[in-house]
Formats: sequence, structure tokens, C-alpha cells
Amino acid sequence: MFRKEAQEFFNPYHGMMVKYCNGCFKLYSSESGFTELPRKLKKSERKPLVTNVNELKQRARLEKQQRRLVQEVTLNAPENGLLVKSLVPVAHHVLSAKAELLACARRVADNIPIYFCSLCGEVHVGGTPHMIRTCDVSGSQSTKEHTWERGKVEHLLPVVDSFHLYDRLGRAVSHDERLQVDRIPAIVELCIQAGVDIPEHPTRRREYPIYRVAGRLIDFEKRFPKDYSSGKDISAFGFWDTPLKSGGVEKNLDLLSDDIKGFAEKGMEAWEKMRSGAIKLMQKYAVQTCGYCSEVQVGPKGHRVRQCQAFKHQMRDGQHAWQEATIDDVVPPVYVWHVRDHHPVVLVDALKRYYGKLPAVVELFAQAGAKVGESYNGVMREDVVVPELDEEKLVV
Repeated sequence: MFRKEAQEFFNPYHGMMVKYCNGCFKLYSSESGFTELPRKLKKSERKPLVTNVNELKQRARLEKQQRRLVQEVTLNAPENGLLVKSLVPVAHHVLSAKAELLACARRVADNIPIYFCSLCGEVHVGGTPHMIRTCDVSGSQSTKEHTWERGKVEHLLPVVDSFHLYDRLGRAVSHDERLQVDRIPAIVELCIQAGVDIPEHPTRRREYPIYRVAGRLIDFEKRFPKDYSSGKDISAFGFWDTPLKSGGVEKNLDLLSDDIKGFAEKGMEAWEKMRSGAIKLMQKYAVQTCGYCSEVQVGPKGHRVRQCQAFKHQMRDGQHAWQEATIDDVVPPVYVWHVRDHHPVVLVDALKRYYGKLPAVVELFAQAGAKVGESYNGVMREDVVVPELDEEKLVV
């Protein structure tokens, strides 16, 4: 039996809204629109380039011409080894927002369960895991149903590591040094290179700029400035024996009330602050990523470690295909199905075309009562009314 009151559904095939009223259907456009998420690339596909390939070729030709001319080229920060002073506070804000985000996520995760599939790694945030059959990996069930287990905050915020560089303009990490150089989170390495000083991970701070002559970088400063006692007791690697001191963010959060919604709102604010700040830093400080795998190296060039196992790695002798990275390479958002308040908790496979998605940590804070920003309206699809199972076949 049809409902007599007017109802609205979203037609995923035409990208338009369907209105059912008095026994008839009407199509009309939706102003908000639906934003498609980046599709999962095949193993043989390379990540899309941030900069157009023609512009990259033009840059290469200009650099080749400059190498032929034996003349001094003045570089700007940070290419000359100095810090961009206006971005030093931004780096501190990003690092503090990261610590605040982790603390808030752990506190909210105590009240909202997290699940992950032990076979394909898909994540679900909510009381009951969804029943959408999208597990299509080796060893999965014939019905493509997920094998759920209880997860942690680490499944919502995966850590992308990068080699810590004592000198960001020095030579790249070789394959023989892969076990000697520390690997730390890429977002932390980005903040260190942008001006944050962490005693456990020292880095070289130049007082005088370097120059480029005939394509080569000329450094007139000593290897170790006077501040470092001519290099005494300084090592460029081997800091894993020193435990990392935790900041005071967790202590400050403990002074707040036990209101989960308050932690969710602070966590949502920290998430946006961390990503927006990292984007500002990446506009000046270069970050490289492999075009076929998830490897990231913060710095003007990638390392030379032969550990890539992606598409046609034999032709590259196991080395990575480096290209310019994006914020999603440094802070990858794990997208999960969005669970609405007014919709049944269990998401079924037959209605998956009407469900929206959100980054996992955003979904965690949204279920705790935090307000989701307008930038996620396109993927969250709150303007789409999810039909019942018996109504799904009536949506054209």
C-alpha cells in the first residue's frame, strides 16, 4: 500500500530527486547535488598528478637551461634552507591539533563502538555493523559479507610514516640506510621541517641561505653551526632509544567535563584545523608520494629505498615513482558509511545507493553530537530520503 503523503527520494541513475504524491512520480533537480568520492584506483593505475604534466615538462626544461649557465641563482625560503617565519606558528598549531584530535577521538571511542573487517580492512562506526556486501578480496566469503571485529582509533586515523631528515636539503636516504634512519608520522615530520623543534628528533636549522650555481646547491655554512658545538654528541639517526615525551594536551582535556558532545565538537574543530594547517604548509614545504603505493617522504625529493611492491616495480628496481603529494596522502581519510539518527542503525545492501559517506573520524564525532561542516554535505547526502525496503522498487 502506498503512503498518501508526499515523499521524496533520490534517483541515483539520473542524479535527480523523485517526488511521490497522489500515486504519481515527479522528477526535479536537487540544488545541493551529490559529490562522488574519489574512486579506488586499480593496481595498474597511477595516482592523478597534482601539477599538469605539461607544466612539469616546462619546469624541467627551464632547470636544464639554468644548469648550462654558470651563474648564481638566489633562492627563496624554504628552498634556500631557511624557515618561512610566517608558517612557524601554523606548524605549532597543526602539531597541537593532532594531539588534541587523538585525545578527543580516544575519549569519544569509549562510548561509540568501532568495527573493522579482518579481511578487507573496511571500517564501520556505530552500534551495529552494516550488512553491505562489499568485501571482495582474496579469502572473503562468497556472499561478500564482512568479518567484523572490534577496532580502535588507529583504524580511523591510520598513520603514514616518513623518514626523518636531519637536513631536509641533504642527500636522500639510501637503501643501505633504511634501518638506521628514524621513521615518524609524516604530519609530524612536516611540522618539524616547518619550524617545530622536538628534542627527540633534532634537525638542522641554517642561519645563512644556500645558493644554486649551475644547478648545484652551494652551502657556505659549516656542517654543524656553533649552536651544536661543532657537531659534538650530534647524530642524524638513532633516536628510538629516547621515549617521546607526551604533551600537555591530554592533561588539559582531562580538566573538561565528561560531556561526550563537548569532546566531539573539540575533536571536529581539531580535525579541520589540522588539515587546513597542513595544506598551508604543503604549499611551501614539498612532500613527495609514490604514484603507485602509499609511501610518503616529506622533503623536496624522495628517498632511494628499494621497497616498492606496486605495479611494475621490477622496471624501477623496487624504487618508488615519486610525485607531488596531496593532503590525502599525508592524512588519509578513511571513508565509512554514514549512519543517520532517524534511520535504522543497520544499513542493508539493497539500499546502499541511498547512503552517504563521511571520513571515519568525522562520522565518530557526528554520532557523538558534533555538527558536521557544510563541506561534507555532498558526500553525506542528508537531503536524500532513504526509502524502506518495500519502497525501493518504486523509485525510478
